[in-house]
Amino acid sequence: MTNNDIFKKLRVAHKLRDDDIVKILELVDFRISKSELNAFFRREDHPKYMECGDQILRNFLNGLIIHLRGPMPKKQKKTS
Repeated sequence: MTNNDIFKKLRVAHKLRDDDIVKILELVDFRISKSELNAFFRREDHPKYMECGDQILRNFLNGLIIHLRGPMPKKQKKTS
């Protein structure tokens, strides 16, 4: 299973549109255009197909966590 397959399955499972994915990636300060994003969801034999790298998938997963759970609360310093 490739990163592209994982990305596609997560997109379908969470019913995400292109706009949603772009916003999720912006949560972790990762910018991507819709046309770049669509290249990941094309068939492998399509001329404009692009492999999804580990960095993009990692950033998407981190953004998805923030999207679903919200930002991590700040840790309070312990006072002795």
